[in-house]
Amino acid sequence: MTTQVTTLFDNIWQQYLQVTPSAEKIHALLGNGADVINDHVAYRTFNNTKVNLAALAKHLLALGYTECGQYDFAAKKLDAKHFEHPDSTMPKVFISELRVEEFSAQAQRIINDLVAQLPDDVSDRADFLYSGQLWNISSADYQTLLAESEYAAWLAAWGYRANHFTVSINHLEQYDDILEVNAALKAAGYPLNTNGGEVKGDEAVKLEQSSTLADTAQVQFSDTTLAIPSCFYEFAKRYPLANGELYTGFVAASADKIFDSTNVAK
Repeated sequence: MTTQVTTLFDNIWQQYLQVTPSAEKIHALLGNGADVINDHVAYRTFNNTKVNLAALAKHLLALGYTECGQYDFAAKKLDAKHFEHPDSTMPKVFISELRVEEFSAQAQRIINDLVAQLPDDVSDRADFLYSGQLWNISSADYQTLLAESEYAAWLAAWGYRANHFTVSINHLEQYDDILEVNAALKAAGYPLNTNGGEVKGDEAVKLEQSSTLADTAQVQFSDTTLAIPSCFYEFAKRYPLANGELYTGFVAASADKIFDSTNVAK
């Protein structure tokens, strides 16, 4: 089963690198030749039954993952859950879904038209978690969504792929402090997401997070090709609970700011 999980994330990682070339360089910078453990991988989707959170999660549940936390992002109109594997070296997976019905009639129409292009069993595809943009969308519809929800626009443009991977600072050999990691990234020329501060969270909430700003990559729309924000790389430092085990959950107030890493490309 672990081999299947490894294969899945290898495929997800390779797809991610195609539009996030900085990730491989950052991987080398922080790992310094050693393997880098990813704390978690994040996904975005719509709450339409064809492609909702459960449709993505079933691929993880089949590989031994279990649901371990639920989250609400009122301002961004999202629900989210995270999933963990019994092997703690396997990435946790954070999946959020947009509450489409809470948006304007125009945005709902665009989103529903996108999902309507997909077969009912689209989520049964073995490669669903790295299948990319499966619908056609115009640049005008992308811009309309962007004006209302950056999350919706990003998902409409990029489809099903990891929104970000996350370096586990706890597993790095040369770094154990998020400020040192951030300093190394900035020294190497990688701008960080400063919304809510460069470091989101603290030891009191048992999780510190930071992230780069998204890379920029080309997307083929139905009428043109545009360079837009793609994906980013996150960094997480976890602290032990009273029982000595590391906290494995997420902090909604911090994650809310991490979402904004795709708002402005570097």
